[in-house]
Amino acid sequence: MTAVYKGISRTELDAAYNNSLAVANSTELMAGFDELSAQTRRMPGARIGLRYGPKPRSLIDYFPAAHPGPVVVFIHGGYWQARAKENFSFLANGLMAHGLHVAMVGYTLAPDASLAQIVEEVRTSIDWLAAHAAGFGGDAQRMVVSGWSAGGHLTAMCMAHPDVHPGVVGGLAISGIYDLEPVRLSYLNDKLALAADDVKLLSPIMLPLSPKPMVIAYGASELPELQAQSQAFFAARQVAGLPGELLALTGLNHFTILPEMAHAGGALAVAAKQLAG
Repeated sequence: MTAVYKGISRTELDAAYNNSLAVANSTELMAGFDELSAQTRRMPGARIGLRYGPKPRSLIDYFPAAHPGPVVVFIHGGYWQARAKENFSFLANGLMAHGLHVAMVGYTLAPDASLAQIVEEVRTSIDWLAAHAAGFGGDAQRMVVSGWSAGGHLTAMCMAHPDVHPGVVGGLAISGIYDLEPVRLSYLNDKLALAADDVKLLSPIMLPLSPKPMVIAYGASELPELQAQSQAFFAARQVAGLPGELLALTGLNHFTILPEMAHAGGALAVAAKQLAG
């Protein structure tokens, strides 16, 4: 078989980034998360479907804490081409327990939008929240951007933007992708249609790095390529002398890492609280 990346074939590369295949019970786990998320969206005070842009999925679900406080902006995963904000509402519970408001951001999926358009859409959602969060009790001067999987990539892209809102005080990127070259060479590119130039412009590790604190988290039982993505991104930030932490969570995979945000005592919920100050 012909090698396409790091001496491995296309088939091997596809498997190296296929999280659902790697976690045998991923379908059952996501179904459980969906059930918990449906309960969360029924909470009193939840504001569902706030529109921040013109596209059908340009919506935010906002979960206010009991009192005014910082805002965690959460960006869902699904390799930029699947899943939705509704799948992840349950994560708000652990954050709200710390007095954090939570904004779950939706965005257009590939191939209906290019990755560059998706990045811009999410950046627009942050600007919208900066302008409107105070009306929901959120502190727009203490916003933490966070996301899982593709959302981890989008978190890093938003943090790296030179015009990121000054109210963004830190980032929490979970199980993210920071170098898009293996994505371009894998099955994931069938819908993304990334070109070589896109990799240079949309890979956080290849862009000027945010000077703001970032926690780079991943499960120590994730696929090796996913672990390497987080390790390399953190190392680049460390070499640049930038503030942050690498959080490798023992025994957790790409899906079982998520409850660490859904519970107040979880490592991800605590990290978000610390970033928010």
